[in-house]
Amino acid sequence: MKKLRWYVLGVLIALDQVANAVLGGYPDETVSFRAATARGEGKRWGCVLCRLLDAIHTNHCTFALKSKAASLLRRNR
Repeated sequence: MKKLRWYVLGVLIALDQVANAVLGGYPDETVSFRAATARGEGKRWGCVLCRLLDAIHTNHCTFALKSKAASLLRRNR
């Protein structure tokens, strides 16, 4: 069952990255990461989307930023 959970999570992240690319973002980033970055730059849409995502999943955008940073550190070893 654990394998299935990780598989589904991987597919959902891939779909999220595709959605971000279709919307003009980088293909290797999720919509959540893009929103968190926009929020950090003070862009209204990023603040609104992060507020919505954080209502669904506490600290979602902050987690997306930390997760991406950790991923980049692992790749650069």
